[in-house]
Amino acid sequence: MHALHKTRTPSDSDKKGGRTKIFAAVSLSLLCVGALAQAPALQAYGADPTQTSVSGLSSGAYMAVQLQVAYSKDIIGAGVIAGGPYYCAANNVAYAGICMGQVPFFPPNPAIMAGFAKDFARARKIDPLSHLAGDRIYVFSGTQDTVQRQPAVDATVSFFQQVGVKPEQLKYVNDLPAGHAVITPKQGNDCAANESPYISHCEIGQQGYDQAGAILQHIYGPLSPPTDQSGGQVIAFDQRAYATSSTSMADTGYLYVPQSCTEKGSNCKVHVALHGCVQSTESVGDKFYTETGYNRWADGNRMLVLYPQVNKSAFKPYNPKGCWDWWGYTGGDYAQKSGPQLKAIMAMTRRLAQAR
Repeated sequence: MHALHKTRTPSDSDKKGGRTKIFAAVSLSLLCVGALAQAPALQAYGADPTQTSVSGLSSGAYMAVQLQVAYSKDIIGAGVIAGGPYYCAANNVAYAGICMGQVPFFPPNPAIMAGFAKDFARARKIDPLSHLAGDRIYVFSGTQDTVQRQPAVDATVSFFQQVGVKPEQLKYVNDLPAGHAVITPKQGNDCAANESPYISHCEIGQQGYDQAGAILQHIYGPLSPPTDQSGGQVIAFDQRAYATSSTSMADTGYLYVPQSCTEKGSNCKVHVALHGCVQSTESVGDKFYTETGYNRWADGNRMLVLYPQVNKSAFKPYNPKGCWDWWGYTGGDYAQKSGPQLKAIMAMTRRLAQAR
């Protein structure tokens, strides 16, 4: 009896060829997924390059100070929420405890930091300090902050005084019983909390304290009231075009775009809002760029809000909490105009100012 079909045993070459095809198919699918996951390039919005400001919490506050001092010609004001003076760590992480006010009876010395700034300015590593005379600075320290204690923030105020910021343009809020956090009227933890997501609500005279509004109005002057709900759009963008992974900056950053800033010739302001340690999207999701209050103020005031991101890194660079660099993990020039993170952020603001 003859068999109708003869069973063929696959040869080794057949098996190898099959595995190769499967591997190729899987690789192609992974590449496609990666391509789909990559955020688009940051777009141009024709923003007003003379109306750029910055603020931040904790390590983001240190970075805000560094941006304000290094690029004082381009940045018109800064909000410093629980941050120490410029170049406080002096490229040495061993000084971090002093800079954060954690060493009793030994706060940072603002005169030394002002001396560094003057030296850097003379060497043209930062903008001339004379530009600071026209800039507006808001500084905040909660009385219950156990992370960045008040003596260290007092030194920040003194630093700005010593480098030429006029008294009427320097605002220091240091009497609110707040912990280590961005303060909002309603969102987040109780006022005195020192815990994730480092967003808390506080009241002054039975009225919620709107820190985003306090910062932006100190810098820009009177603004239209915030909207009840943000009506613009949060757009993810590719940060790799501006900074390599060796800077600890994340692959993706975020930009809040009000409807009014999508029109050609909108000439919107730009505010850079910098998260603190363990406060990036990697750690707290979208809370920093949706719940801190900046977007509500941006809507009615023709303002783009840029939210750059830094991720945790266990290796080189060693940045286990996802902090902005205020002690030198990206290199000795971290607080100068050539510092990798500073350059990246400023390049982003320049991109936003390009014509549509």
